[in-house]
Amino acid sequence: MSDEVKNTLMIIAAGEFSMGILGNAFIGLVNCMDWIKNKKIASIDLILTSLAISRICLLCIILLDCFILVLYPDVYATGKQMKIIDFFWTLTNHLSVCFATCLSIFYFLKIANFFHPLFLWMKWRIDRVIPRILLMCLAVSVVISFPVIENLNDDFRLCVKAKWKANLTLRCRVNKAQYASIKVCLNLLTLFPFSVSLISFLLLILSLRRHTRQMRLNATGCRDPSIEAHVGAMKAVISFLILFIAYYLSFLVATSSYFMPETELAVMIGELIALIYPSSHSFILILGNNKLRQAFLKVLWKVTYILKRRNF
Repeated sequence: MSDEVKNTLMIIAAGEFSMGILGNAFIGLVNCMDWIKNKKIASIDLILTSLAISRICLLCIILLDCFILVLYPDVYATGKQMKIIDFFWTLTNHLSVCFATCLSIFYFLKIANFFHPLFLWMKWRIDRVIPRILLMCLAVSVVISFPVIENLNDDFRLCVKAKWKANLTLRCRVNKAQYASIKVCLNLLTLFPFSVSLISFLLLILSLRRHTRQMRLNATGCRDPSIEAHVGAMKAVISFLILFIAYYLSFLVATSSYFMPETELAVMIGELIALIYPSSHSFILILGNNKLRQAFLKVLWKVTYILKRRNF
């Protein structure tokens, strides 16, 4: 990979990182300021803030991995740095997916219209259990992340250092295969919360269909807030599902860098695609939330006003 290509890819990565940090930091800052002002925080704001913090950490880990891959590729051979990066990438990855799933479930329970006793009981309890659910997601993510660092033994680190060599021993191939299987299994665990989000999306569609049919029977022609809430929630969930699929595929490519010699370009492109998910979804959430959207427009108006004054 030539220096020009490396510099271009790093500039793109830095740009995506900056946009992601701005979007997620904005979500966290607005919600925290509202928390301090009102002395309490709504469940939706707590989920969004937790999701924003996890994605800020995820963005930092991905960008750090990009820089190390391009500038210091041999640093993984020391073992300690490799353990730290792998642990926190796996941790923040699972946290981000779990918190996004919690957001999908919250939208479903608050907006959908069903009369099943179990649904009504969950809808009544959801605000009380959200803090405990988020803490449980954190605990589960930490437990899931530990097998990554436990499998990094000295033999494997020597094999990582030799990944650019043409002749690899059988022992190296076995060690890499074992580590790859653990990485793949841990990544597959994120498919469970993804499936829950998908089910929530499908149930929201069903709820919207039933509500629309009821509106037609009642011959109501006015603009219905429930339909708008359904559509807004579905946009947030479907954007997460689409971006997560792209992120998941690129994540598999990026984390396989230890097992594919001479594929730094493919790994960098995979990490650039992975950066799109935590960066762009934050702005979708901002535009879909009334409080965040109003705050964003206010900040945008002030920035535009300041820039115009400086030009004149």
